[in-house]
Amino acid sequence: MKLDVVIVGGGASGSMAGIISARLGKKVAIIEKNGYIGKKLNITGKGRCNVTNDCSKEDLIRNVPRNPKFLYSAFSTFSSQDTMNFFKELNVPLKVERGNRVFPVSDRAIDVSKALEKELKRLNVKILEEDAIEILVEDGICKGVKTNSNTYLADSVLIATGGKSYTGTGSTGDGYKFAQSVGHTITKLVPSLVPMVAEEKYCSDMMGLSLKNVRLNLFDGDRCIYSELGEMLFTHFGVSGPLVLSASSHISKMQQGRYKIYIDLKPALNVETLDRRIQRDFSENINKTFINSLNKLLPNKIIPVVAKLSEIRFDTKVNQITKEQRSKLVHIMKNFPITIKDFRPLNEAIITSGGVSVKEINPKTMESKLVQRLFFTGEIIDVDAYTGGFNLQIAFSTGYVAGINM
Repeated sequence: MKLDVVIVGGGASGSMAGIISARLGKKVAIIEKNGYIGKKLNITGKGRCNVTNDCSKEDLIRNVPRNPKFLYSAFSTFSSQDTMNFFKELNVPLKVERGNRVFPVSDRAIDVSKALEKELKRLNVKILEEDAIEILVEDGICKGVKTNSNTYLADSVLIATGGKSYTGTGSTGDGYKFAQSVGHTITKLVPSLVPMVAEEKYCSDMMGLSLKNVRLNLFDGDRCIYSELGEMLFTHFGVSGPLVLSASSHISKMQQGRYKIYIDLKPALNVETLDRRIQRDFSENINKTFINSLNKLLPNKIIPVVAKLSEIRFDTKVNQITKEQRSKLVHIMKNFPITIKDFRPLNEAIITSGGVSVKEINPKTMESKLVQRLFFTGEIIDVDAYTGGFNLQIAFSTGYVAGINM
């Protein structure tokens, strides 16, 4: 079958590219082994789909720690405002929440993927439930794609297969093999936006405890490399939640014990104010033991851990606690320590850091510099961003650019 455009992968960037190419009158097919659009999209944002972030192009760039300059042209061509308008036109009403995160009003990720699928079908884009097995290249020009059951010749081919995270959604790293097979460099693949394993057993003792409005400070040795206010979660292996996922993308080379997290459990109070608050609580509970005096200040699950780290005996009466002991307690509350042992596995990461080298892709078109008429979009490229809708914006921007250039 001869086509204008063949897209391998029906995720966010592949769907966007397919829609834009088809709107420009191209005959388009998407090869998607799941047989339907947006399987990974449906689980983003805890099933709500954080479509984009309602911010300026400069803010988009600031939230891309890896190769941000490569995306300057793509973000200029298709901004977060363009993404919001695009979905409104597809009858997906959107709302803006804390941190400028943009979600569908329905809070249903499936409404986003269904809207993309409906538009693809309206434009007569074929969605083929097949496995791509080879990219066909002759004399440095991409000619098509071979699948497990057919060969599709095309004027342009887009690899939009995603990374290696969430392998259950079909992101099994096939695209990296295709890119390598035609001469592209793949930079080291590591998990990003991923939960982290802690050395301390007390993290698993607090499993299920969610902390809100705390400050997470990530240290590489003596240097603070990330500091942010927000939410986090203790798990059976260590820590997770939005703050932890964002912190993980600042770790360049995981080494056991090299990175430490310090949680400020009371970021709204400085040391002196927190000390006065503790003294007030103690004076109101003068006959209580230390372990029973902290429930107004801290969640129940963390009290035994904080108490143990303070080295104050649990059965000490609060009126017997010294200034020095209280000072240590304040310090622990402002610097609750967690030693990072490792990342969780790649298939638990939200995104894969690393991919096709940006030096080998034209940032204005998303076309390969090595193979004519071969394009790359989304997570397969060596770019990634923080949580908050930025990674999906990368997918939509690069997908749009490829769509108008194929």
